[in-house]
Amino acid sequence: MDALDRVVKPKTKRAKRFLEKREPKLSENIKNAMLIKGGNASSTVTQVLRDVYALKKPYGVLYKKKNITRPFEDQTSLEFFSKKSDCSLFMFGSHNKKRPNNLVIGRMYDYHVLDMIEVGIEKFVSLKDIKNSKCPEGTKPMLIFAGDDFDVTEDYRRLKSLLIDFFRGPTVSNVRLAGLEYVLHFTALNGKIYFRSYKLLLKKSGCRTPRIELEEMGPSLDLVLRRTHLASDDLYKLSMKMPKALKTKKKKNVSHDTFGTTYGRIHMQKQDLSKLQTRKMKGLKKRPAERKAEDQEKKSKRIKKD
Repeated sequence: MDALDRVVKPKTKRAKRFLEKREPKLSENIKNAMLIKGGNASSTVTQVLRDVYALKKPYGVLYKKKNITRPFEDQTSLEFFSKKSDCSLFMFGSHNKKRPNNLVIGRMYDYHVLDMIEVGIEKFVSLKDIKNSKCPEGTKPMLIFAGDDFDVTEDYRRLKSLLIDFFRGPTVSNVRLAGLEYVLHFTALNGKIYFRSYKLLLKKSGCRTPRIELEEMGPSLDLVLRRTHLASDDLYKLSMKMPKALKTKKKKNVSHDTFGTTYGRIHMQKQDLSKLQTRKMKGLKKRPAERKAEDQEKKSKRIKKD
C-alpha cells in the first residue's frame, strides 16, 4: 500500500484541521493547479509555466525542479503530486525534437487523471515583454471563447471545458463592475488556438455605463492541438454528478430563463366573457328597438321548445 493511501489518524489539532480541509464536502474547495516542468524543458516552456502561475496565484503550485515523466505513458507521478499538493488541475511542460515546446493540460477526479490534452506552442509573448500595468494577484478573470470548433468538435469541446475549469477561479455570488479587471480570450481558427490576455479599462462615456477599452496585458500564445486522452462518457458523467443535498427541488409551474428571471404559470377555470363587467359607455348601450327584437327572439325560442 502507498504511504499516501493509508488511513492517517491526526496526533495534533493542526493535523486534524489539515485533514478536515481535504475531506469530501458538498461544496468543494477552489480547484488548485500544479505546474510541473519535465526532464527536458526549453526556456519558452519554463517561462509559459511561470506566466500561467502568475495568472493562477494564489490557487497554484509551481514545481521548479525537473521531473522526468511522460503523462501519456505513465500517470503515477502526476497522481502522486496531485495527492501530495491537493491539486485537481495540472499543466506539464516539456520539450523534445519530436514535440517541441509541449504543454499538457489536464484534470483529476478522485486523484486519478480524468482527461488531458496536449498542445504545442508555436508563438509566445511573455508577461514581462508587454510593458503595461498588470492585474493584482487573485483577480477573477472573464473568459471568452470564439470559434465554431469549440461547439462542434469533441476534442475542442473538452478543451473548452478544461480551460474553463483551469482559469475560472473562485465561485462568487455577486460581481461589481470595478471588479471586472481582465479578460482571457480563446479563439479557435484554422486548427489553431489563440490565447490572449487583456486588461479592462473603464473610461468616462458621459453616461452611467462606462466606455470599455481593452489593453493587451500578456501572456500571448498561439497553440496547436496534438494528442488527447479523454475520459469515457460514463466516467465523465460520474465526475459531473451532483450530490442529492445540493439538488434543488423542482417547483410546479415555475421556470427560469438564461438571465435568471422567474416565470410562473397560473391555471384558472374557463371564463365566460359574456358576463365580464366592462366599462359602461353610452355608445355601447342597446337601443330600445334592439332590445324589443332580442326579447321577441327569446320568446319565439321558448315557444318552439314547448
